[in-house]
Amino acid sequence: MIGRPYRKGGSAPRDGFDCSGLVHYAYSVLGFDLPRTAATQQHATTPVAAQDVAVGDLLFFRLGGAIDHVGIYYGDGHFVHAPSHGKAVMRSRLDSPYWQPRLAGIGRPIQAFQ
Repeated sequence: MIGRPYRKGGSAPRDGFDCSGLVHYAYSVLGFDLPRTAATQQHATTPVAAQDVAVGDLLFFRLGGAIDHVGIYYGDGHFVHAPSHGKAVMRSRLDSPYWQPRLAGIGRPIQAFQ
């Protein structure tokens, strides 16, 4: 989905994605039924320590006060996300000066264990 446009409320390739819509869509393709918002997606995960992060884990960020951004860990220090209006789904470095201090948690969808 890299390159698909950002669209607030978007959750399908033809329309574009917001961050949680991208996560919802990606996991639905795999047969998971995750909630639709970043905060509720965090509640549907089991916490993962930073040293145990694996491909497919969800990364939760605080850009304001609450959990309001989510991405999917891609591996090798990268994650995929739909960043904001005017941008497209992209891969970013987790250790970047912008993203690293805003990381608020890592989670693995609970359904992955069932």
